Amino acid sequence: MSLQFHNQLSKKVDAFTPLQEGKVHLYTCGPTVYNYLTVGNWTAYVYWDTLVRTLQANGLEVTRVMNITDVGHLVSDADDGEDKLEKGAKRDGTTAWEVAAHYTEDFIEGMQALNLIAPTHMPKATEYIEQQLALVRVLKDKGYTYQISDGIYYDTSKFPTYGDFADLDLDAQKAGARVEFNPEKRNPSDFALWKFTPEGEKRDMEWATPADLLDKGVERPGFPGWHLECSAMAMALLGETIDIHTGGIDHIPVHHTNEIAQSEAANGVIFANYWLHNNHLKVDGTKISKSLGNGYTLQDLEEKGFSPLDLRLFILQSHYRTEGNFTFDNLAAARNRRLNWRNVAALRHQIHDTLTTDESTEEDSKTISLYAASKALVETLSDDLNTAGAMAIIDGAFDAVLSSRLDTIHQHALVSFIETIDEVLGLKLLDTTPDISDDQKRLIIERTRARDGKDYARSDEIRDELAKSGIAVRDTASGPIWEYTH
Repeated sequence: MSLQFHNQLSKKVDAFTPLQEGKVHLYTCGPTVYNYLTVGNWTAYVYWDTLVRTLQANGLEVTRVMNITDVGHLVSDADDGEDKLEKGAKRDGTTAWEVAAHYTEDFIEGMQALNLIAPTHMPKATEYIEQQLALVRVLKDKGYTYQISDGIYYDTSKFPTYGDFADLDLDAQKAGARVEFNPEKRNPSDFALWKFTPEGEKRDMEWATPADLLDKGVERPGFPGWHLECSAMAMALLGETIDIHTGGIDHIPVHHTNEIAQSEAANGVIFANYWLHNNHLKVDGTKISKSLGNGYTLQDLEEKGFSPLDLRLFILQSHYRTEGNFTFDNLAAARNRRLNWRNVAALRHQIHDTLTTDESTEEDSKTISLYAASKALVETLSDDLNTAGAMAIIDGAFDAVLSSRLDTIHQHALVSFIETIDEVLGLKLLDTTPDISDDQKRLIIERTRARDGKDYARSDEIRDELAKSGIAVRDTASGPIWEYTH
């Protein structure tokens, strides 16, 4: 199968060829752990988890790094304002270290609830301070840095292709066009590699600035710039050139542009061959913001009766490069779709294969169509992660199953298709569809006998009893079929 992705580097869909045959080195920009993640934040991680699954389904071994930003991410792209972790500490009445620990743990729990594959490495920025300082040292030695009153900065004018990645017009860029201009900076686009702790302040998270990095003045404690962290961790764990780098479209003009500039200036080689970016998720057609109170978390959704897997399916219904719109009506529709899919998965408990495995069975059209659907699913996702197309394939295959008699459905083919869905989309259809109990099965048999004997009162009693345990019975031409009600 051929893989292809929309690559921000080339601004088009490119065929994917890894640097090393059979292996992929992938970096994902991880969370800044100062608060609970919203549905908008989780959207990116669901898509990049699907990327990992698609690469694996194509037989590739994925080594993935996803960082934890636990220091240095300021509230402004202009390299000023509060550190988000320090701000979170004031809000929670604790320390930045405790804030980072709490929200990192919550992020990991959220990953598990959404059935996201754990990355190979999940480094914290605070654990890679030496590597970050070493990168600043290399850049300083090569003449890319300068020092001003609040830190050590990267001189973007020294990197001629700085504006190419995001199609920035640097000549036309005026102070404040992209970020608020610091008059000490040589260029509006210059960014902080290492920030100094403001005079007279003591931060929870700060480190000594090595003397050889300072151009002038006394030694001052400081902390890394947000952009520096990702480059240092990616290079330390994946090498100077990686296959794929992922993030949100908001990372393109600043964060990823800066990563490229500092990494390629330091090493003299391309930083990443493929750059994938997901679009934003809006809520009720509006940008997510604190003032609107629409930054719903996984906890908020669960309080309203939704599973994290409902959110996962909702996200996958849209292509990663399209702008999504979250509403609770849309989420409810995704929950209903997942329930319908779970009820198809539950048919495997009710099918007893009467078909043999001889050559004639292999030619059975419905069996072949299910096996073909598994292949089509992987091929569709391999085409720039077309999750919306994958949904259509599943709906079509399941509609065909539901229109068939139970005794004509090939159990192995159905199970194989569901396994493929779980493998590439992570929806846990098999894990969330256990068989009903023997007592419930006996009740269904008793209900059938009552109906056959026209004892409809008893039949209704049994129906109500089953309903209390979340099971409904649907009468079909091939006999009763039980389904989940939630």
